[in-house]
Amino acid sequence: MIRTPYVLFLGDAPDPLAAKLAQGIKDWRPESSIGQIRLPGCRADMKMPDMTPRAAADAGAKTLVIGVANRGGVISEAWLDTLEEALEAGLDIASGLHHFLKNEKRLLKAAQANKRRLHDVRLPGTSYPVADGKPRSGLRCLTVGSDCSVGKMYTMLAMEKEMHKRGLKASFRATGQTGILITGKGVPVDAVVADFMAGAIEQLTPDNDPDHWDLIEGQGSLFHVSYSGVSLALIHGGAPDALVLCHEPTRKHMRGLPEYPLPSIEDVRDSALYMAKVVNPHCSVIGISINSSGMSEARANAYLSEVEQRMQLPCIDPFRYGAGKLVDALHSYQTTRV
Repeated sequence: MIRTPYVLFLGDAPDPLAAKLAQGIKDWRPESSIGQIRLPGCRADMKMPDMTPRAAADAGAKTLVIGVANRGGVISEAWLDTLEEALEAGLDIASGLHHFLKNEKRLLKAAQANKRRLHDVRLPGTSYPVADGKPRSGLRCLTVGSDCSVGKMYTMLAMEKEMHKRGLKASFRATGQTGILITGKGVPVDAVVADFMAGAIEQLTPDNDPDHWDLIEGQGSLFHVSYSGVSLALIHGGAPDALVLCHEPTRKHMRGLPEYPLPSIEDVRDSALYMAKVVNPHCSVIGISINSSGMSEARANAYLSEVEQRMQLPCIDPFRYGAGKLVDALHSYQTTRV
């Protein structure tokens, strides 16, 4: 178990989006974090008390969570002094980066000397089967995005919260490091060997009650040349009954790929639905989730109305306005299907 409370390490994050792991924990598990650690040049801020590792330990923190990610998910040389200081102060360290803590000799030595634990959240803790595509009981909803970091996890968490409020059966199924740190369980799907990714998602979403929804956290985008493989594995392994399209309209290009423009919402709908019907012919797109954080309220409302009218689907920013519209659409789909 990863001990709480956390102190969130933002490092030298170049922008707020680079610290999305920290932001997700702060937004969905605020009671578990007491402060943040930032290095010179950091441009992210969780609006929490700034601390040193020693001050965080003295305040009761148990684990430093690396809440920032860079391209490739590596542990930066610029972070090592602070991370080693955290271990010496009595903190464990948890990371969701592709570069494992246990492979960093300096940190491993400091952890052993101070009897601290290193948690590599992205390290699969079990073996997974090859997917077989066989139908499973229960219902499944998956978020698919026009790009990376557009709100796929937030959408599923907001829907789960609303469904539980209504007394409906629903389980958020984490497929990335942030979701796993928020809920305490899941599959780090992008760290699973490619042949077993879809099988891992089948295992994550097994047979269930006929009226139970698995809300599967989407990853990447079918249109992102760096990460499309994991997106397709989620579609085929999840065999979703319902899809929610996720989009961030202020983007000028795909994240990290300035030469690639974003696809249209229509392209996302058509491509994702085509691939989903390979494993579940009954799959349907039930709504659209818009990340309007970069828009004023007036502009956001106008955009949501325009997209809803154009696409003839419920369209909402579930973090800003609640997930009621999407849950209504999911319930309507379920009633029609039954």
